[in-house]
Order: sequence, then structure tokens, then C-alpha cells
Amino acid sequence: MESTPSAWSDADGYLADLLVGHDSHLEAALDAQREAGLPEIEVAPVGGKLLNLLVRISGARRVLEIGTLGGYSTIWMARAVGPDGLVVTVEAEADNAAVARRSIDAAGVGDRVDIRVGRAEDVLPTLEGGFDLVFIDADKESNTLYLDWAATLGHPGTVVVLDNIGRDGEIVRDDTTDPKVIGTRAGLRMLGEDPRFDATALQTVGVKGWDGIALAIVV
Repeated sequence: MESTPSAWSDADGYLADLLVGHDSHLEAALDAQREAGLPEIEVAPVGGKLLNLLVRISGARRVLEIGTLGGYSTIWMARAVGPDGLVVTVEAEADNAAVARRSIDAAGVGDRVDIRVGRAEDVLPTLEGGFDLVFIDADKESNTLYLDWAATLGHPGTVVVLDNIGRDGEIVRDDTTDPKVIGTRAGLRMLGEDPRFDATALQTVGVKGWDGIALAIVV
């Protein structure tokens, strides 16, 4: 089969149907997000399941998410931390946070999710450390700031997931003027050079196009 965006999307759909399945609460969260006019930039279903598995594999009980949007990924991780766990999620836009709050509560995990509204650069300094996993999925221009806080608020062994690192392959261009690509390159460079992290990255194709994630631990 020819490698095209359409084929990537079809394969992603096949994997999601086979390994993720359908979930009324998650699908309702996406519907609410669409109805509210939020951008369709949430993780794919296979990505949400990956986050859920990473939380469970690492045994994380305190999770920090930077970039809530409509709460789709938040629900995936809140389910994984268990009834005694906590997800603190930071969202810059109050309207987005309100949509997320309703969907998270409807999914039955509202008691384990703390939504902090405000710019992450202002909110992160107010948080208590000790997070076991940090998921970064916000403005790419601030990736290095968020990674610095991930290390500060984490501990040795904290898992760090940095989303959207593929940028359609533009990450190889050192002459780029795209601020999102510049921010992504800076974040990747930090993961490679900062002694607080040990990291790798995977490029992916699927419903989100040519993309990828970086995965690190705090050392």
C-alpha cells in the first residue's frame, strides 16, 4: 500500500478499533469539544491509550498535564491514576477549562482531576512538586520552559512526555522561521543536552499526520 496521509489515517483507525475500542464518555468529550468550537488538536485515540498505559506502567499516582483543551487526554490519565491518584491539569483558556470540567465530571473522574486555569508560566510556580508523570501538550514555543518545570516538579524517575515533536519533518531544518518548529527543536535539544533528562523520540504517522512524541525520564 502506498504511504499517504489517507492510508496513515485508515491504519490508525484500524488500530484504534482493534486496541482501543469505543467509549461513550471519551466520545462525548470529543463531541463537546467540537460543539464548543475548540480546535481538533487533542491526542488521537491510540495516543490517549498510550498515555493511559504509561501512567499504569510507571505506577504514577500524581500526574501533571500542561494543556487541557477539552479534557480528552485528561480523562485517559485520570482513569489510570486510580481512585487515590490525582491529575493536575493546566489550561490557559477559561472557556476550554469549563468544557473540560463538564466532560471530566461526566466521565466519573472529576474527583481526581484538579484543573488550574491560567498561563502555565504563572501557574506552574504555584504547584507542589512530586509529580510522577508530566504530559506536555501546550504551545510549542514554550517547550523549554515546560521541560524545566517538569524536572523541577518531578523527581528521579519521573516520566516526561512531550507531544507533537514531528512537525511534518520540519524539525530537521535549522533555517526554519516557524515558531512552533523552533520551539520544538529547542525542546528536543534540551532533552538531548540537559543532564536532568534521559530521552528518546519517535516520529509517527496517523490521523494527526506526520507527528511524534519525545519520551524521557528525569535522572
